[in-house]
Amino acid sequence: MSSDSSPVAQEPDHPAAHAPPPGLVALFLAFARMSLAGFGGVLVFARHAIVDRHRWMTADEFNETFALCHFLPGPNIVNLSMVFGSRLRGIAGGVAAFTGLLLPPTLIMTVLAIAYARFGDVDVLRRILAGISCAAVGLLIAVVFRMMTPLFKRMDVVALILMIGVFAAIGVLRLPLQAVLLVAVPVSICVTFLMRRKVAA
Repeated sequence: MSSDSSPVAQEPDHPAAHAPPPGLVALFLAFARMSLAGFGGVLVFARHAIVDRHRWMTADEFNETFALCHFLPGPNIVNLSMVFGSRLRGIAGGVAAFTGLLLPPTLIMTVLAIAYARFGDVDVLRRILAGISCAAVGLLIAVVFRMMTPLFKRMDVVALILMIGVFAAIGVLRLPLQAVLLVAVPVSICVTFLMRRKVAA
């Protein structure tokens, strides 16, 4: 299998040049494919399509855009589709990406919900769903490591410290998410501003 067809393909050492912005139909079809492939979560496949396959964003740009979407209300990947589509093709692009992301799985899930209501107590089906959930967790862990790659390549010590601090606060100390974000977001913005100002000087 070629590396381009796998969402966990090897990351290139240097970011490739941007490809030309896609049209509305291309945006719709790209996000429709992501949604249909994204069993257990679309983030893995969204990053693969946007960064590796189509090269509409660099790895750093994807991380920054996803970070913004992560701090907005609502599902992260839905926010990403709107922000990404709007960035490339304005409001119409955001609507095209949003529709492509949600329409196919909505139709499929409507049919599956009807089937599950009738056959949901079948033991074989429960085993299949358990196996899918394990694969989804594995894919999510893989994409998290890939999103961390740019930080390690740049040896961005401050960013790594902030990342570890947020992980420890939420994952280990079990502090409230909202409280951690209220502290982490302003600190991250201030640190980034000061570092870029220092580089510019």
